[in-house]
Amino acid sequence: MVEMTEELEEIIFTIVGQAGECRGLAYEALGAAEAGNFEEAAAKLKEAESAIHKAHYVQTDLIQKEAAGEPTPISMVFVHAQDHLMTAISEKELIKKLVKMNEVMFKMNERLEKLENK
Repeated sequence: MVEMTEELEEIIFTIVGQAGECRGLAYEALGAAEAGNFEEAAAKLKEAESAIHKAHYVQTDLIQKEAAGEPTPISMVFVHAQDHLMTAISEKELIKKLVKMNEVMFKMNERLEKLENK
């Protein structure tokens, strides 16, 4: 059985919390983009990026400690936190592309409407 220290619990909850914050903000950005509010979408993506950087910083610190000879005890909760982090990163990157696609579609629709109204 893996012994969970208070420090490791805090690290795990930081990773899960910040990854969740990132995902939530990314989906808010997508919703804003689908409504045509691209400034809000950009702001939400910027906030999502900040949240994921906090989680990634904590993860990088663990990697550096392990490289220095201080291994991290692995538990299912720790693996779960890593899964949340990677999922949040992947979803954020995909949503960034979807926001751009929505913006292109909105611009194309505007141009089409102008052409149709001539």
